[in-house]
Formats: sequence, structure tokens, C-alpha cells
Amino acid sequence: MAPRRLSLRRMLVVARKEFYHIARDPRILFLVTVAPAFLLVMLSYVFALDVERVHLGVQNLDHTPLSREFVSHVTADPDFVLITWLDPGEDTDPLFVRGVVDMVLVIPPGFAAQILRGGPATVHCVVDGVDALAASRTVGLLESRVAAFTVDGAPSRAPLEGVLSAGEDIFEIRDRAWYNEALKSLVSMVPGLLAVVLTMPALALALALAREKETGSFEGLIVTPVRGSEYLTGKLVTYVVSGLASTVLVWLVATLWFRVPFRGDLPTFLLLTAGYLFASMGISMLVASFARNQQTAMFLVLMVFFIPSFFLSGLIRPVTDEPIGQAVAQVLPSTHFIFISRGVFLKGLGLRALQSPALALVAIGVACLAVSLRLFDKKIP
Repeated sequence: MAPRRLSLRRMLVVARKEFYHIARDPRILFLVTVAPAFLLVMLSYVFALDVERVHLGVQNLDHTPLSREFVSHVTADPDFVLITWLDPGEDTDPLFVRGVVDMVLVIPPGFAAQILRGGPATVHCVVDGVDALAASRTVGLLESRVAAFTVDGAPSRAPLEGVLSAGEDIFEIRDRAWYNEALKSLVSMVPGLLAVVLTMPALALALALAREKETGSFEGLIVTPVRGSEYLTGKLVTYVVSGLASTVLVWLVATLWFRVPFRGDLPTFLLLTAGYLFASMGISMLVASFARNQQTAMFLVLMVFFIPSFFLSGLIRPVTDEPIGQAVAQVLPSTHFIFISRGVFLKGLGLRALQSPALALVAIGVACLAVSLRLFDKKIP
């Protein structure tokens, strides 16, 4: 039997049918059109690990023209942003606790005199070790600025050119990391990862709501006196309590297995985690309102929670200063909880110091719950 000839007309009919199918299915439309661009943005952020901006505090105890010129050289480009000058003897701890600065540069007395004698001139830097990867890159960035200072000419340093040309032996950088002195990435990563793993209860809630839609369990609700708000709130309370039990377990794993120091108060941590679970499950209920089945619910939860939590919330790299990136990060519960978790674990912060991210989580949860209740209809979908 002779093979049938290729028909352009039939091929176009099939192609038109597939275009129609893609246009009608939002999931497939997203996968074939938007997903590649979305993944490019996400993966580019993951592998672009350069430090974009370092908020710097300076304590100049030398008060010489050369020390001031050194500070001007370090902050000459946008990588280092001078936030504040510290007075002699001023405590730097509040600046790190509030997240005002990432590094404090201390220029000791006799800085210029040491350079004139041929060095080495000592420069002290203290970094916030809560994010170990960012702290290591910040110290490396400072070292490159110091090395550049020894070779860049300036009119005010003309008499020193012969000394500065000696290069790396002129300066000695003594760095110290607070809250994570060894700059172990595991110490900073494990508390941050709690924001990712504790989305599992929110995923379970979304799947439970989608499963009841899919199996038709909502039929029984029609003939009961249970209101929609009572139904959703009951489920929310159940999964928040279950999530707190999971929190105790992951806290034990972090402290006993990974030996991450826990400097805060456990009841305070559980209270703040309840706020995170409330915000996450509010989003989860909102997602479930639009999901017709469990597969769709799982896909949406993964897109809303997992990918942004890894790449946009400050877990792997600091949150970008770009307006769009900042806006996206602020609506993610994981952004606020990573700050809370690292603050409680490594800095020992309490409710007063963490009230801003805690209130943000409550606001996200209340807003999402209100919208979910508005959308919820106790009828067969």
C-alpha cells in the first residue's frame, strides 16, 4: 500500500486545533509562552551572586585627610553606600540588629602615620554574618577596593605615591563577622530554609480544598448550616496548629542535627511562625479558589511559594534594591519570615525588634483571607 501524501490542509487543521487548545488552557499557555522568560529571570538571579549594594557605616578614628580620602575611594561607586558616620566609642550592634548596615569600617588612630612609615596600616571591618555568603562577598569587595587604593593616583597623595606603590603589604584588613564568626553557610542557610519547608502545611491546605472540589465533597455543605467563613476558618486553624507542630520538629532538626545556634526565645519564635503560617495559608486558600483540581493547585502553590522563596526573598542573595524586585519581595511571606527566623536564631531578637515583619505577615494573611472568604461560595463548583 502506497504511503499517503502529506496534506498541508490536514496539518493546518491539526495546528489550528492545538493553538485553540493552548489558548483555552492557561497552564499550557503559561508553559509555552511565559515560563521560559520567567525561568530565565529566576535562574539569572540565582547564578548572579555579585553583591549589588553594601550599606556601610564608618568609624574614622584617625581624622586625617588621607583617612577621609580612603573612605571616599571605598564609597566612590554604588557598590558601597555610606549610610552613617559613627562617633568614637559608639556601639555598632544596634545598626546590625535593625539591619541598617551590612558592614562597619573602622579606621584606627595612626592610620595615615602607618602608611607614611611604609605600613602595614590596619583597617578593621565588622560584617553581619547572618547571611554568610553575602558577608564573604562583601569582605572580598572591600579587599578589592583597598587594593585599588594602593595603585590609583590622586593629587592629594602625590607625596605618598612611592609608599602606596608597594601594594598589598601597605594595608592589613582585619575582618570579623558578628552572629556567625566562622561565616559558615549552613548556619545562615538553615534558618532561612525554614521559610521554604514550612510552606508544606500551606500546600497541604490547598490540596485539601482542591480535593474536595474535585471529588464533589462540597455537595454535603449545601444542606448544612455551616457558613463559608466558618468552613474556611476551621480549616485554617487546623492547618496552622498542625504547622506549629511541624515547626517544633524542624527547630529540633536545626538545633540538634545541624547545630545551628538558637539565641532567641522558643515561644516567641512559635508565635512569629504562627503569623507566617497564617499568611502562607491565606495565600494558599486564595490559590485554591482558582484551582479546579489538585494538580492545578500544586502547580500554582509551587509557582507562588517555592521559586520566589528561593530566588527573590533574600534566602540565597540579598533582596534587590530595584523597585519591582522590592515590591515582589514585600508581598512574599517568605521574605519577612527569613528575616524573622535568622533574627531569632542568630541575633536573639524579640518581638519588639521584629514587629515590622510580623505585622507585614499579619497584613498579608488578613488580606488574603478576606479575599478568599469573598470568593468562597458554598455551592458545587
